[in-house]
Amino acid sequence: MVGRIGRPHGVKGEVSVEPRTDEPERRFAVGSVLSGRTPDGVVRPEAFRVVATRWHQGRLLVRFEGLADRTAAEAARGTMLEIALDPEESPADPEEFYDHQLVGLAVEGVDGRSVGTVTSVEHNAAQDLLHLSLVGGRDVLFPFVTALVPVVDVAGGRIVVDDVPGLLDPDGTD
Repeated sequence: MVGRIGRPHGVKGEVSVEPRTDEPERRFAVGSVLSGRTPDGVVRPEAFRVVATRWHQGRLLVRFEGLADRTAAEAARGTMLEIALDPEESPADPEEFYDHQLVGLAVEGVDGRSVGTVTSVEHNAAQDLLHLSLVGGRDVLFPFVTALVPVVDVAGGRIVVDDVPGLLDPDGTD
């Protein structure tokens, strides 16, 4: 997901967009085509083609083809915007990763033991979280910070986590 459509701005179909990407200028460039999902996950049938973008008081404002007035813009509110990526595409910074590159990676402890698998990535204001499906069937959220995830080896199909008490075993039962 690269962004979420927020409230309308004005009466001509312009909307605010909450970017969920480190590359908003690239993802919301004029001519970009994005797909959308409703907040409950239903795929919207129409494509969202970017007609214009601008920054206004720290907010990204976007005009999409087909959103011609405030009513249409309000109807699109909450839509999660996605873009099809080339599977070989990677961020310019080697310390950054696209979500699709992380999902499915094996998770190992620093001691080499198998911990589980990354099932998704959650982006929060404070930090990103990895959804992990642990060996044994439990699911946990794990902070995606360098101190706790010292190795991300996309080519090798794995990440290494340095657990601290309570993160992988919140109940203390393992």
